[in-house]
Amino acid sequence: MASFGWKRKIGEKVSKATSQQFEAEAADDRDLGDDDDANWVLAAKRRKEILLEDCVRKSKELKDEGATLAENRRYREALVKWDEALQLTPEDATLYEMKSQVLMSLHEMFPAVHAAEMAVQRNPRSWDAWQTLGRAQLGLGEIALAIRSFQVSLHIFPMNPEVWKEDLSWARKLQVQQKATKTESVQALAKREELVVQESIPDYDFESDEIVAVCAAIAEKEKALSASKTMVIVSASGTVKTVTEQDNCPATPDETLFIRAR
Repeated sequence: MASFGWKRKIGEKVSKATSQQFEAEAADDRDLGDDDDANWVLAAKRRKEILLEDCVRKSKELKDEGATLAENRRYREALVKWDEALQLTPEDATLYEMKSQVLMSLHEMFPAVHAAEMAVQRNPRSWDAWQTLGRAQLGLGEIALAIRSFQVSLHIFPMNPEVWKEDLSWARKLQVQQKATKTESVQALAKREELVVQESIPDYDFESDEIVAVCAAIAEKEKALSASKTMVIVSASGTVKTVTEQDNCPATPDETLFIRAR
């Protein structure tokens, strides 16, 4: 008859050397897994960099094509190219600045100001963008804002003769003319109001025959009314009587009479 003894666990049969070898191989596998994760991250980052480089390259090609079209006065086509470029590089301030120039050439001042403002927002240190913004604002008649934009452009690039001698000088002349025109308008309005006031008050000749005759007629009527005054007297019994009151002897009712009306 076979006897059964206590079975040891399988792990107890594994030698110490074999356990150490197994642990080393497991550690190598973990290291390989970590390397794979790192390689994947690096590969994704590299693909992103390549994609960005492609976008920048394509955007530059579109920008150059738009510039060529704009030089040939094909402004609408140039705007299409630059809008496509902005889809690839939306933070390119130069594209917005170029768009503003072309929009001004098309006499579309509101979009031109908006494009120049976008350029300034993306690159506040660009004196070109501030100069273009000032010109667009000047096209809208915003002379004070244009002067400020030109001053910022000069602050960034003080040695720019174009902004100093042409843009800023012209804007200040327009400002002087605007103030003079406004002063003339105010004076003309005040003079017109003064004439209206003078016309609303007629100059009567109070010594004319007509005025004297009217005054005499009024005086005679008042004299006649004052010579005879009447009053209606109602007695206690209800009798109504009209009495004429003379200036020298006024008729005074007794206590039994009630005065109803004059």
